[in-house]
Amino acid sequence: MRKVLESVRWVVERAEYVTLDEDALRRSAQELARQSLNFAWDGLHFRDGTARTVQYLFVLDSLNFCFWPEPRWRYHSLDGYVALAAALRDAVLRGDCILEASFLAEISRKALREILDGENEIPLLDERVEILRECGAALQSKYDGQAARLVERAERSVVRLVELLAQDFSSFRDEASYRGRTVYFYKRAQIFCADLYGAFGGRSWGEFSDIDELTAFADYKVPQVLRHLGILRYSPELAERIDRREELPAGSPEEIEIRAHTIWAVELLKQELEQLGRSLRSFEIDWLLWNLGQCEEFRQKPYHRTRTIFY
Repeated sequence: MRKVLESVRWVVERAEYVTLDEDALRRSAQELARQSLNFAWDGLHFRDGTARTVQYLFVLDSLNFCFWPEPRWRYHSLDGYVALAAALRDAVLRGDCILEASFLAEISRKALREILDGENEIPLLDERVEILRECGAALQSKYDGQAARLVERAERSVVRLVELLAQDFSSFRDEASYRGRTVYFYKRAQIFCADLYGAFGGRSWGEFSDIDELTAFADYKVPQVLRHLGILRYSPELAERIDRREELPAGSPEEIEIRAHTIWAVELLKQELEQLGRSLRSFEIDWLLWNLGQCEEFRQKPYHRTRTIFY
C-alpha cells in the first residue's frame, strides 16, 4: 500500500510527540525472529468455505473497533475482538439474519443489541448500527447484496479491494489530516483483506496477487506492544497523558503520530527480520505483535485511548 506508506513516512519525518528507537527495534527483531506465527481460525470464527464466510468477515470487520471503554463489554467471558467474532459466529449458527444485506440495511438498535448480548453494552452501539445500515445498503445497491461480489470485483488485488472499500463505504475511509496533508491508514479495510487470506488459506476469495502490499493495522494494541519493547518513544507529556488514561481526540497530532509510527515501525521490523533470515509480511508481523499484546507482560503500560470507528 504505497499510498499508506508514503503518507505515514511523511508524518514520521515531522513528528513532535513520537519517535522510533532503532536500537530497540533491532533487539526486538532478534526476539521476533524466534517467534512462531500462529493465528487460529477454526473455533472462534464462522468459517464454512463459502461466500457466507466472506459476508461474515465483512460484517465482523465493519464492527471491529473501539472495545476499550469501561465497563468492558463481554460475551461469554470473552472481550474485545474475540468477543465480537464469537457473538457474530453464534448469530450465524443459530440462523439470525446478520449476513443478509437487506437485514443490515434496516437493522435496529434493539436487534444489534440482542445479537451482541452480553455483559454490559458494546461501546459506540449507535455508530455500529449506522455502519451496518450503510454497509447493507451499499452491498445491495452495488454488489448484489454480497461481499463476495465486492471481493471479486477487486480481481485478486488487496490494493484494489481497499480502494473499493474506501470508495463505497465511508466507515472504511480511514483517513486523517496532519499539517494540512492527508494521511491514509485504512486499518479495517486492510484487515478485511488479511482476514480473507487467513480464513481461506490464501485460496478462493482469499487469493491475492499482491498480498505483500498490506501494511500493519494501526490500532491501539500494537503500539502498546511496540512501546513496551521500547521501539516507540513518547514525549514526556504524551506518555503521561496515556499513562493516566486520558482520551486522545481522534485526528489529533498525537494520535496520528502514534498510528503512523506503528505502521512505519513494522516496515522497519520487516527489513530487520529479512536480514536475520526470517521473511515475514507486514501483516504477519502485526499478527505476532497483536498476539503478544494479549499477554499480561505487554500490558504494563496502558494503550492510548481514542474513541473512533476506525480501530
